[in-house]
Amino acid sequence: MRIAIMGTGGIGGYFGGRLAHAGEAVTFIARGAQLKALRSDGLHLHLLDGSDLEVAPVSATDDPATIGRVDLVIVAVKAWQVPEAAQTLRPLVGADTVVLPLENGVEAADQLAAVLGPRAVLGGLCHISAFVERPGHIRHAGIDPSITFGELDNSRTPRVERLPPTLQHAGVRAVVADDIQAALWTKFLFIAALSGVGAVTRAPLGVTRSVPDTRALLHQAMEEIQTLAAARGVALAPSVIDQTLAFVDKMPGTVVASMHRDIMEGRPSELEAQNGAIVRLGEAAGVDVSLHRFIYASLLPSEMKARGAL
Repeated sequence: MRIAIMGTGGIGGYFGGRLAHAGEAVTFIARGAQLKALRSDGLHLHLLDGSDLEVAPVSATDDPATIGRVDLVIVAVKAWQVPEAAQTLRPLVGADTVVLPLENGVEAADQLAAVLGPRAVLGGLCHISAFVERPGHIRHAGIDPSITFGELDNSRTPRVERLPPTLQHAGVRAVVADDIQAALWTKFLFIAALSGVGAVTRAPLGVTRSVPDTRALLHQAMEEIQTLAAARGVALAPSVIDQTLAFVDKMPGTVVASMHRDIMEGRPSELEAQNGAIVRLGEAAGVDVSLHRFIYASLLPSEMKARGAL
């Protein structure tokens, strides 16, 4: 399968590296120090069990137009970069190309479909904690890697059925969602709560889940998202919060969400696509999301500084 990875950070680097190591024809779209490292030293995945995978040589470019049409595009840029990325992806997308976003948030598929057409785009999400340890090196920090996807209308199409064998051959658990919107919002409930509470407290997951007051914040943040999803017609499981907190309790205590990490390190983050999106969508739906409004307002000065707006 010809595959392009748009964004070679922790997510794109990990899943793209797995696919390339399994023998798929993968081209990584990267830039700066990451692109230079991929071209000179290859891609190195440092796995949870202490083992390493190396992909060398690596096909990598900063210009999608040089790749040509592909079978699959995995979009793994930061959420705020999706609209711009959609424009640059046009040369990759043919009549049978599948575009699979693995973003934190619930708006990426619509943003991609607005540019590339709804026929090209699946709904998608992933579960993993991974980050760029240094250029060319991806560290898997936690969570069993998986990708969940589905047609936006939940139909079971041949192109959806073709993806699981490719992913599973690469050592990635693949899940075809019965209801992709419910799957996206279930992940959103998890990641936006962890990102927001973690970033505003400046504490890793092991602290926020164990201190009673911050655990209560996690619970309230999830409740607000569950209420917002229901107002938008998305039916989450009644037990979604209990299940999510049980999952959180099994994660390594050192885990820090990517948005939290970016804010701590003074980089632009996904604040607008996560807690900011909850505020926007909450206002539109008439849903009280006061905790997320507080989180968003508290983090906004740091975000503006990182983007040169202060």
